[in-house]
Amino acid sequence: MGVRHYDLHGFRVVEFPPEGGPLQSDRDAVDIIAIASEHRPEFIIIPVERFGEDFFRLKTRVAGEIVQKFLTYRLPLVIVGDISKYTSNSSALRDFVFECNSGSNVWFMRDIEELRQRLQPAAGKTDANTSAEEA
Repeated sequence: MGVRHYDLHGFRVVEFPPEGGPLQSDRDAVDIIAIASEHRPEFIIIPVERFGEDFFRLKTRVAGEIVQKFLTYRLPLVIVGDISKYTSNSSALRDFVFECNSGSNVWFMRDIEELRQRLQPAAGKTDANTSAEEA
């Protein structure tokens, strides 16, 4: 499965597959941004499986470096998947996730359906995906 780009409630998204190199540094983030930019996304969706363990250990600063790249390029990042094994052991990570989800630039979502629900009110639409393409 390759990179997919499609409209989700009127928002152009690029979704990366779980397979592929892990995001372990800001350089990896720039590589993802370069691939996604071809499709002019409003959101970039990356599965939790693509992030290295250090991303979820805030003291390593990997999460901050990666998130900062997305903020610098003004591309909202959506991390999709179950992160409970990380948040159950770290109140700092729980707080980070809460703060991210309170904003509009970085979100942690359980699945794509949760993202659909979050975007639906913002778009004011009730339609589902209108199209999907693979890159």
